[in-house]
Amino acid sequence: MEHLISAGSEMVLRRLTGPAAVAAGLLLLSILVSAIVVFVRSDVPKSVRGAVCFMFPKDILTHKSARADFAYYITHKFVMLPLSLPAGAWVTAAVGYATHSVLQWMFGTSGHGDAQPGALTLIAFTASMLLAYDLSYYLYHRTQHRLPILWELHKVHHSAEVMVGTTKDRVHPLDEIMNRMWDGMITGPVYGIWLFFAFDPVELTVLGVNVYVLRNIIMMDFVRHTHLKISFGRILNQIILCPHYHQLHHSIDPKHYDRNFGLMMPVWDRLFGTLAIPEPNESFAFGLSDREHDEYQSLPGLYILPLRKMARMLRGRRARSQSMASARQPGEHREMA
Repeated sequence: MEHLISAGSEMVLRRLTGPAAVAAGLLLLSILVSAIVVFVRSDVPKSVRGAVCFMFPKDILTHKSARADFAYYITHKFVMLPLSLPAGAWVTAAVGYATHSVLQWMFGTSGHGDAQPGALTLIAFTASMLLAYDLSYYLYHRTQHRLPILWELHKVHHSAEVMVGTTKDRVHPLDEIMNRMWDGMITGPVYGIWLFFAFDPVELTVLGVNVYVLRNIIMMDFVRHTHLKISFGRILNQIILCPHYHQLHHSIDPKHYDRNFGLMMPVWDRLFGTLAIPEPNESFAFGLSDREHDEYQSLPGLYILPLRKMARMLRGRRARSQSMASARQPGEHREMA
């Protein structure tokens, strides 16, 4: 019993003092700084009460969409923990080692041996993986908006009428699993190339925090799913996709449709012509057109409704295919005769 208590205490201590605590601290700091900056620039009366009301707006936090978000966030963590992480890692590793095997078949055994990579090599590998992941996210995200059956899943995320931070995880489990598997198809070859030509790669960590966690903090994934309109300024916005740019992506104004698909960098939106720059402090209405978002403000609506709509869509396509096949048969028979 004492052993179990001691082990539990050590685990809690590691969580409070290790990389997870550093990441949590950086996340909270980014949220706090963002809230203070926006509050100072706003026209809200500068008082403690004004600051609290601004940072925790009652009309947003008590909205039915926010309540659905909070409930979904809790259940989503339990659902996704055993599913999504292995899916992405397995596909990346499998595609990576398949790429490595192909390169060995083409060029023979790699010659780097067990040489330890230097700092520049680690930085180059990490940067290439981040770039590949960012491109992967852009391509999948754009496909979600173009392919009707994927859009039915992605509606879960866009059905939020208000954004409260946890909206970032308002993603259907099936959608998230497919996204992670797709990411593995893009990042896997990059991993395999590095594995063959340079070394057995490991991403950089800063203060023990994985670079992907740092990426989420830098791009303010939590903040960009709130009411805080944060811009990094004209120059930095060219490099990192700021929260205000992503908030425009959630707008239901038709002029904002299919804009700002990027995750961290605006380079892909700029390259493929999907970048839209919001006006300073521009506000947006969120949700789905024709108030379709009303159907998604409950756990059954978020988890089950998308699957029902997808099944209905597939049945409709199959019925149309069968109808078209039946319409072609008489002509085909006459031609044969």
